[in-house]
Amino acid sequence: MSRLHVHAENHAVSRIGWLRAAVLGANDGIVSTASLIVGVAAASPDRPAIIVAGVAGLVAGAMSMAAGEYVSVSSQSDTERADIARETVELKEQPAAERLELAAIYEQRGLDPALALQVADQLTAHDALASHARDELGISDHTTARPIQAAVTSAATFSVGAGLPLALAVLMPQAWIIASVSMGALLFLALLGGLGAWVGGAPVLRATVRVVFWGAFALALTAGIGHLFGAVV
Repeated sequence: MSRLHVHAENHAVSRIGWLRAAVLGANDGIVSTASLIVGVAAASPDRPAIIVAGVAGLVAGAMSMAAGEYVSVSSQSDTERADIARETVELKEQPAAERLELAAIYEQRGLDPALALQVADQLTAHDALASHARDELGISDHTTARPIQAAVTSAATFSVGAGLPLALAVLMPQAWIIASVSMGALLFLALLGGLGAWVGGAPVLRATVRVVFWGAFALALTAGIGHLFGAVV
């Protein structure tokens, strides 16, 4: 049995597509919904108004995340398809130039010219388009755009994230809504930041501090605006 079969590796880059959308969706769900609830609660102690605002924020935010992710990732996918289509034509019309171009890429990575040409020839014989997509365009199976996956993941994780502070607003006594939602949101953000970093193989503490800082800033800002408008009204 070869070393390749014995030492199979599972790198975090294989999860980068759905992980990015999941972390973004859950983080946005927690921050935006908790901030909305805290802002409305600071302006008015009316629980029904607070709950309605939270539910509206959850639904609107989930739809916005799905649409935004689908549109943005679809644009990336369209660009990738256009580049691959152009590369397909170039491989058909200018195979010699494409061979030299691929060999030049391998030379820049440290191979001597003769070996670079040999590698280019072997990879071209195996799958010319895949070789140029990966090494010239930077497109691979791990990083290719998947609009539907990104949209569904973002909407689902946003809903889960938004549901956490909303549940606290529903369950906690009215006088405790601002404090409980704020504290709970920061705790959820810390757990999310640490989990996302761990799954992605990144430093856990740095990611946790970063997400908690911006969440606290958003909560403080909306609470201040809520108090200001509540006093004016």
